[in-house]
Amino acid sequence: MSYLLQQVLNALQLGSIYALIALGYTMVYGILTMINFAHGDLFMVGAFLCFLSVLFLKLPFVATLVVSMLGTALLGVTIERFAYKPLRGAPRVSAIITALGVGLFLENFTLALSPYPKHIPSFIPNTIWTLGEISISLLQVVVIALSIVLMVILDLIVRRTLLGMAMRAISWDKTVAPLMGVPVDFVISATFAIGTSLGGVAGVLYGLCYPVIDPYMGIMVGWKAFISAVVGGIGNIRGAMIGGYILGAVEILVVAFLPSTYRDLVVFALLLVLLVFRPYGILGKATVQKV
Repeated sequence: MSYLLQQVLNALQLGSIYALIALGYTMVYGILTMINFAHGDLFMVGAFLCFLSVLFLKLPFVATLVVSMLGTALLGVTIERFAYKPLRGAPRVSAIITALGVGLFLENFTLALSPYPKHIPSFIPNTIWTLGEISISLLQVVVIALSIVLMVILDLIVRRTLLGMAMRAISWDKTVAPLMGVPVDFVISATFAIGTSLGGVAGVLYGLCYPVIDPYMGIMVGWKAFISAVVGGIGNIRGAMIGGYILGAVEILVVAFLPSTYRDLVVFALLLVLLVFRPYGILGKATVQKV
């Protein structure tokens, strides 16, 4: 029983990171009905900003978090303004190809600057509490608590603020929203800023938990976070959170009870099964297209 509880704690840690990244996917899709396939690489940039902040600037945890959030938010808004905005009226495949191209650019640009994997030095005390046979580290508490706080704040922003109301209005009808005075460009930029800043936070937390980072780390993590968003219901904020924790639990439990080589097989099989029986996700809703 204690072994299972320990794995549940590990699943919450990993699921928190997946959930933060998945929120970026689901927010952009909810506004633009577009999959930002470069989002995983923005998560990677957040991890490298964490590395630079700790190693060269010697910043503490909170300052590192702020630098990574602001850096990824600025990069996300810049990408949206110059790469995605000109394609809003273009066929959807054009935006997908552009997103893939932006991701490849970020990977290779980072690779040119840093061709070797980097190790983020630990800058959080390695405090461990033991409750019976269960070990809880300060790092796990920070990751889980910070992720939950940020997700609650985001949920409140989307549901209780004027910005959130504007986001939901654009998501509901992009044609009518501008006629009602909604500043579409500003809201879309704010959506990218918030979503990518959460990816930056995930990069910092991932770098703390798994301190070896490289320019290609965002590919697989990004795909799994995308699966989390699809499992929860792409375009649904709370669904992305739930999907992240489900995927984290699946990965940890597979590694705990099966050979670790089965991990990715089970994760992608989960997506296939879900798409067959509930293609719109756990909290997603089937959309009706009028012709």
